[in-house]
Amino acid sequence: MKLVQVGQHAEDLQRARRFYAALLEREAAAVYDPPGLVFFDLDGVRLLLDRALASSVVYLEVDDVAAAVPRACAAGGVAETEPHAIFRHEDDTLGPAGTVEWQAFIKDTEGNLVGLVEQRRG
Repeated sequence: MKLVQVGQHAEDLQRARRFYAALLEREAAAVYDPPGLVFFDLDGVRLLLDRALASSVVYLEVDDVAAAVPRACAAGGVAETEPHAIFRHEDDTLGPAGTVEWQAFIKDTEGNLVGLVEQRRG
């Protein structure tokens, strides 16, 4: 079994589309409005923005969490926590062995909490 899609609430689809395009540094893969759906391709997993969905917490892998937070804020997000180390991966159970997992949390333009995750060597 594999994860195919994650859905996230977006009250204002255009605003949410601009925010996620800036944060993810890529344009939406598809927009269907009506009925009000925006899709981003996250390496084979779809991120769906939809007015009808409830809010959820989505964790997104980024190359550089320290750079992603100000990029998200410049696009209209709000920093909830600064980047911080949370866990060292001694094996491959939850992340690449030998990495330290860094996370920061932001609120997107729609009020959803988004976790930004970086796996740093060392």
